[in-house]
Amino acid sequence: MSRKPLGIVAERELVHIMQDNGFSAIRVAGSGSTKAPSTDILAGNGKRLFSFECKSIRTGYRYIPEKEMVEFLQFSHNFGAESWVAIRFMRQPWVFLRPADLTKTEKHYGITQAVADKFGLSLEELLQ
Repeated sequence: MSRKPLGIVAERELVHIMQDNGFSAIRVAGSGSTKAPSTDILAGNGKRLFSFECKSIRTGYRYIPEKEMVEFLQFSHNFGAESWVAIRFMRQPWVFLRPADLTKTEKHYGITQAVADKFGLSLEELLQ
């Protein structure tokens, strides 16, 4: 399976998880397109509003281009939502990271298992 369908399946899974936890949640059409900055998922419950950039990872690392991250952060800010990177390593539960906790290089934001283990929150911790 290519990355795109794998990512869509993961995004749908997170939408259902958020709905099961009392949030209204939607996948955003056109997320990842270059036409307009956006997010992958918006989820809110009247008290908190989350904007998620989702990544499903088979290997131990993944990169998000700097331009994509800057646009995601700007969209989240304009929407008044908390910005979170939601990571799903294969056969593991979701992990939630603040964008500031990712490893920053000149052109990318890096996500590794080590970063997720050190800074990541579980779903239960995120929703506290």
